[in-house]
Amino acid sequence: MTVHFIGAGPGDPELITVKALRLIETSPVCLYAGALVPGEIIAHCPAGARLVDTADMDLDAIIAEMADAHARGQDVARLQSGDLSVFSAVSEQIRRLEALGIPYTMTPGVPAYAAAAAALGQELTVPTVGQTVVLTRAARNATAMPPGEELESLARTGALLVLHLATNLVEQVVDTLVPHYGPGCPAAVVAMASRPDEVVVRTTLADLASQVRGRGIRRTALLFVGQVLLAGDFADSHLYSAACAAARRADPLPAPLPGGPAGTERLDSIARTDSGDETALTGD
Repeated sequence: MTVHFIGAGPGDPELITVKALRLIETSPVCLYAGALVPGEIIAHCPAGARLVDTADMDLDAIIAEMADAHARGQDVARLQSGDLSVFSAVSEQIRRLEALGIPYTMTPGVPAYAAAAAALGQELTVPTVGQTVVLTRAARNATAMPPGEELESLARTGALLVLHLATNLVEQVVDTLVPHYGPGCPAAVVAMASRPDEVVVRTTLADLASQVRGRGIRRTALLFVGQVLLAGDFADSHLYSAACAAARRADPLPAPLPGGPAGTERLDSIARTDSGDETALTGD
């Protein structure tokens, strides 16, 4: 018996991986947050599956469900919104399962920030403008931020900031960031990314709070602040340079073979074609 932690994506039921769907279809127990995981995904659970909405359950109750399934020899599909790697509250569940000796797997999903970037029609890393994305949140009446990760400290980097769980503190966010980014810095808010009721607003840092409040955005939203949001004057990526294209023609990757990718042993040589530049395959 295994607990399968699954990133169920940001809300669009089609933004789920083939592997995730297979696990959902074959697990006789499914734990999910009803307010965040679309019903169309839950509908893929097998007939007669035990469906448990964890929205109002504490950690002890959730782990008890997993332990009961383990005792019955049943696999569990544990659906988490977005991706498992950021702000998923998976770590504490894993710690409990390891203490109980219950095996688990992790299947990634589309993260909310990626869906929000798609809604903006935006690449978050732009050559010569911004190559760093900081995923963070604002802190109040929640788990404290570790020392050095306060918003004031992160703002000094000047990097693109993507703030989760911050709409209720948007005025505080703006006040903290304006001294570092300036009031005219491009900003955006995306709520309900990938869903039918998606809201996308591009604005400036100075007007970010009024846009959030004026549109009644309260949760399931991300705030973006950084110059890359309006970048227009930037150098083309080395990926499409003449030198890189010539190197690929001179030393092409072999065709993929059945059963898996091929040619990975050639990546290093191609990526170093331009005077030791190792970014040739990154697009940045």
